[in-house]
Amino acid sequence: MEEQKENIHHQPENKNPAESGVRDISLMKTGCPPGGSTVDPVPAISPSHGEFSDPVYKEIALANGHINRMSRDELRAKLYELKLDTRGVKDVLKKRLKSYYKKQKLTLSTAEAEKTGTFYDFICVVDFEATCEESNPLDFEHEIIEFPIVLIDTHTLEIVDTFQEYVRPEVNPKLSDFCVQLTGITQKMVDDADTFPSVLRRVVSWLQDKELGTKYRYTLLTDGSWDMSKFLNIQCRISGLRYPPFARKWINIRKSYGNFYKVPRTNTKLSSMLEKLGLQYEGRPHCGLDDARNIARIALRMLQDGCQLRVNEHLHEGQLQGVPSSAPPEGAPPPHNPKGRH
Repeated sequence: MEEQKENIHHQPENKNPAESGVRDISLMKTGCPPGGSTVDPVPAISPSHGEFSDPVYKEIALANGHINRMSRDELRAKLYELKLDTRGVKDVLKKRLKSYYKKQKLTLSTAEAEKTGTFYDFICVVDFEATCEESNPLDFEHEIIEFPIVLIDTHTLEIVDTFQEYVRPEVNPKLSDFCVQLTGITQKMVDDADTFPSVLRRVVSWLQDKELGTKYRYTLLTDGSWDMSKFLNIQCRISGLRYPPFARKWINIRKSYGNFYKVPRTNTKLSSMLEKLGLQYEGRPHCGLDDARNIARIALRMLQDGCQLRVNEHLHEGQLQGVPSSAPPEGAPPPHNPKGRH
C-alpha cells in the first residue's frame, strides 16, 4: 500500500495568543479593512515591464521582511488580530501572513482572474484503497477495493459532496488479513460490492450529474502519485478498460505542499502535512473516504493560505510525468463511460 497513509497523533490547540510584545506591522499600509474576517482571492498584477517590476512588489518585499523577523508568538498574535487561522508551525504562519498581505496589496483585475489561484471551480480528491500484502512482491497486482471522492468547491472553500463505493477484486478476491486490518474493509464488504467497471460507470455518472467538465472546470487531486499512475492504471488493465482521459492529469498535493511551504518532500506525508498545519486527523486512517476528507482539508487550508493549486502530474502512454509550472492550467475533460481495450 501507499507509504503516505499514516496514523495521526496530535493536534496543537488554536488558543488566543498573547498580545503583548508583538511587533506592529500595520505600517505596511495594506489597505485591509479593520477586523476583516475573510480573505477574498485577489489576483497578482501582471507588470508591463517584467514580473516584479511594479512598485507594489517593493512594498510586498518590505512587508515580507517585517514578517521574517517576527517570532512565532508575534505571528500568531498578528494572525489572530486579522482573524486568520493561528495554527501551524512558524514557516506555515509566515507563509499565511505573507499571502494575506500580498493579496491585500495587489489590485484586482478581471483580465487576470486566472491568477487568483482558482484555476478550477471544483477539485475532486481521490484516495483509493487497494488489495495488499504485508510484504508486496514487485509483481503484485493491486486491485482497487474502495473508490472515494471528496468534492471541493474552490469558490466557497468547502467540501460540498462525497462519493464512496467498495469494489470487488477479481484477480485476488480474498483479502489478506493484513489488508483487512489496515483498511478496515472486510471480506463481506467487497464480496457484496460490484466489480470495478460497474463502479467506474457510477463514478462517471456522479461526475456528470455535477456538470464537471461541461459547465464547471475541475481536476483531480491525490496524495502522491500512486493512486493514478499505479492503482488506477493497473486496475484498468486488469478490467480490460482504457485508462479514463479525465484522470490523466491531477494535482499531487505533496508536490504542491512542499513547493508552497518550502519543506522537503520527505516531510509531506499526510501525517506531517496535517501536523505542520496544526490539524488533527479526523476519522479512521486508511479508510479511503476518511483519508480523502483529510487530504481535502489540507487542500482547503492551502487555498486559504494563498496557494495556487494546479495540475502538476500526468500519465502519458502509461508513464508518470511531471507538468511544468509554466504550462497553462487545464481542467479535466468531461467524464465519459469507460471503453474496453481493443
